[in-house]
Amino acid sequence: MYATTVLTEFVAQHYLTVVDEGPESVPHSHRFEVELTFRGPELNAHDYLVDIDDAEAALADLADRYRDELLNDLPEFEGDNPSVERFARVIFDRVTDAVTDETVTELAVTVWEDETAAATYDAPV
Repeated sequence: MYATTVLTEFVAQHYLTVVDEGPESVPHSHRFEVELTFRGPELNAHDYLVDIDDAEAALADLADRYRDELLNDLPEFEGDNPSVERFARVIFDRVTDAVTDETVTELAVTVWEDETAAATYDAPV
């Protein structure tokens, strides 16, 4: 199995909606780092798994979409707690719509909210 990983970082804000009190229930910032790991059993005719330019463009679009935003106010989080786990799933859905290389069979999205805490969502594409 081949794997190709690209990453970006940006600052965004959120607050957790299931916490009654405390610092997580008020708006606060994180320097999010997003890792996209594309996987597949074969390479394409150019001997790569995914077009890295397309993957980096998807990352740039993600950074532009979420940089300096309050996640709670965005439609993709409406009705959901904007946890780092939920954020990883939201990003997965956006990336699988944007990067469509036929050699990619799986995608793992890891979102780091600080140096010690991250969540991953991975699934077949």
